[in-house]
Amino acid sequence: MIKKILYSIFALSFLASCAIENDIPYPQIVGSITAFEVEGQRGPEDNEGSTAAVIDANARTVTVYVNDSVDVRELKITRLALDPRDAELVVDSALCDDAEHFPFGHFASLDSIPVSSNTRVDFSKPVNMTIQTYQDYVWKVTVEQIIDRKVDVEGMTSCVIDPSTRNVIIYVGSDQDLSNITVKTLNLGGEFGEVTPNPADVHDFTTSQKFYARLNWEPEGQYSTWNVFVYHDEGGGSSTSNSDVFARVTSATLTGNIQSGKTPVVEYKEQSASDWQTVSDVSVSSTKFTANITGLSASTTYSYRVSVDGVAGAEKTFTTVAATPLENGSFDNWSSEAANNGTLWMPWTTTEFWDTGNKGATTIGDSNSTPTDETCNGSGKAASLQTKWVVLKLAAGNIFTGTYVKTDGTNGILSFGRPFTSFPTKLRIHYKYTSSTINRIGDDDMEHLRGKADSCHIYIALTDWDQPYEIRTRPEKRQLFNKSDSHVIAYAEHIQGKSDDTYQTKDLELDYRYTNRTPKYILIVASASKYGDYFTGGDQSRLLVDNFELIYE
Repeated sequence: MIKKILYSIFALSFLASCAIENDIPYPQIVGSITAFEVEGQRGPEDNEGSTAAVIDANARTVTVYVNDSVDVRELKITRLALDPRDAELVVDSALCDDAEHFPFGHFASLDSIPVSSNTRVDFSKPVNMTIQTYQDYVWKVTVEQIIDRKVDVEGMTSCVIDPSTRNVIIYVGSDQDLSNITVKTLNLGGEFGEVTPNPADVHDFTTSQKFYARLNWEPEGQYSTWNVFVYHDEGGGSSTSNSDVFARVTSATLTGNIQSGKTPVVEYKEQSASDWQTVSDVSVSSTKFTANITGLSASTTYSYRVSVDGVAGAEKTFTTVAATPLENGSFDNWSSEAANNGTLWMPWTTTEFWDTGNKGATTIGDSNSTPTDETCNGSGKAASLQTKWVVLKLAAGNIFTGTYVKTDGTNGILSFGRPFTSFPTKLRIHYKYTSSTINRIGDDDMEHLRGKADSCHIYIALTDWDQPYEIRTRPEKRQLFNKSDSHVIAYAEHIQGKSDDTYQTKDLELDYRYTNRTPKYILIVASASKYGDYFTGGDQSRLLVDNFELIYE
């Protein structure tokens, strides 16, 4: 249990004949899971490249995806990060493989806990984990196991795998001899499992064939019986009529079905053009194909067609997305008004797109994010983001796309993100940074940074949140942006801990984690102190930013 005392006792009084009643409330320290990893962890089926757990701090849920090599009934946790780190973790001991040796608290890795520890938990059903601070916070952890069953035979047009009945129905082209079928893949036991007899040795499917499969973690000799049926596809087998296109600004991804063993030819052109161009980047996996079309123009309609065995399919069209420019990326537009303790500077004149923490800073001091004539090209304005010690705590100079909602004591509540539905490839930034030594620590967990060089932090995220994301900096209710959030479609950042003599130019190249999801919001943040959310930094650090631009390539 956390032993920090965050409140003061103002008076004590007692009477000999009366019992003392302690009615002083405990402080509220929110307990959170910030990272969660298990053996066999993988990404969801629609984003296999991202293996991070999906953590929803608002709903207090963690979702983890694992492959079919592990037994979820005794799944080993390899990392469990808590905030605060000294919070206690409570798990139903009946679910722990060895409750006596389970580390009921934060551990960054298995190397950080005793060798005798046993972190295996039964995740066959969602597990409730309680984070205990001064209060109890219940989190639900769900592990979803993906059994990666894949089937591919020569000439296959489609396939249905039914795990409940353990039946597999395969359709092949009408020219395929059912007595001489070539099986290329039959992973009925998942990616890591076993199938017998060897599918490559079975060719006659004039009647159904039986196969015996087991998952990797199931006991040797314990097999499940599967029935595999192969039929002719009466539809002809090579249709690509169900192809689909996901268009961006300068590129598009075309997906569709094709008979296994066939190779499609994908062509495209501007709708009004006469000549077709052939797509070179085409990949085929079993009965699925993917074509990546690049070098397109924004807001343009294109025609495309798919040919198989020299026969062209119907012409279809798609339209690319507009290249939306970044509003007030020059940081030329500012307005101001008198505030309690100085001037409240706002990075807009008529349309609010950017905001700063100035509304909070001016409750006890002056604005620390202000316009400056020290620009990258000698014209207009730039934003000067100055980290300062303001009476009670550190205030990091910052600017972000969104709104400063209100001040909560000496803390801020912010709304992160502005509506946005385009697909930039880069954010081009011009900046100049002056780093100072970190001499202000606002959180005990940051004490190790004291005396080190402060760092600036500039990042961009494209997200599909349903609404702007609420940021809270009050330590006991802290909620910050998480770049690993499953709603982050694309992300790029720049962190620097050294000073510049002149303005620097840098392109932040966006890493698209999902290629089939459309953004709803754009978030761009620049801060003179990377750990400003924790009121930690150097009180002389200063970041100048100018002429931010979205690049579409």
